[in-house]
Amino acid sequence: MTAEELNNKYSTVCNMSRGNGFRVERMPDFFKTSEVDDCMAHVHSFYEILWFQEGTGVHTVDFNDYEVKPGTIFFLAPGQVHHFDRREGYKGVAIKMCTDMMKDNMSGGNADSLFLKYNSFHTYDSTPYYIIDDTTARMLMPLVDDMEEESRHYGEVGNVDILKSLLCIFLVKIQRYGLHEAGKNLDMLKPSHRLFIQFRHMVEEEYNSLHTVQEYADRLNVAVRTLNKSVNECSGKSPLAFINERIILEAKRMAKYTNMMIKEIAASLGYDDPSYFVKLFKRQTGYLPSEFRDLQ
Repeated sequence: MTAEELNNKYSTVCNMSRGNGFRVERMPDFFKTSEVDDCMAHVHSFYEILWFQEGTGVHTVDFNDYEVKPGTIFFLAPGQVHHFDRREGYKGVAIKMCTDMMKDNMSGGNADSLFLKYNSFHTYDSTPYYIIDDTTARMLMPLVDDMEEESRHYGEVGNVDILKSLLCIFLVKIQRYGLHEAGKNLDMLKPSHRLFIQFRHMVEEEYNSLHTVQEYADRLNVAVRTLNKSVNECSGKSPLAFINERIILEAKRMAKYTNMMIKEIAASLGYDDPSYFVKLFKRQTGYLPSEFRDLQ
């Protein structure tokens, strides 16, 4: 989803500033300078890493509440709706990257880069954060300082390449030494785990047009049985459940945070028959889309 599409859809969108598309900010200062109220639900048009070093509280991401505590590093992708319980008492780092920088750096034909991106961001099937210890924090902080310094050299030779390299090292070290959802880290050396990341990537790109497991298996050039085994091993879910949850997540965002009509939401998600979409939404959430929109 592009920044323009987000702006056309949501009323509270936080955009990336101009320049090299990369910015490092420190908490709590960035709460004071934010263009939106971070305690109100809003959506970003860029990627964001939030590393909380001091303070405790609650961070709500896509309708789920997560505990904030020292050593928690959240990964947010464009389109995710989030807000904080408060702005005071937090210390840490916010790293913001435009979608073009992430696209050039983390996707394409490089399988390792694809794995790195989709094992950090777009993890809608699990918790959107890692926990790191003090030793890892001391290892990561010099990288943050280097990124902050290099971000000031916009327009100079090699600026974007250096930022991409530093960011890549930062993400690798978090995935290597951090703890993600009770230790359920994926292993890029396992073919089944790499297939799952490819599936997760494809769902994120095609959820509004591909709705069946067979379609994804055909695109990935694997048997449905193979895809079933891979997705279940890595997420504990079936591919169909994974697909439907991603579709309904987007539907919930649009129902709650936009003024789109239900039939418009259905159409944007690839359903020509609004009644079928309403039944799917009801089956997945227990509410009609109109009922969900009215929930407090």
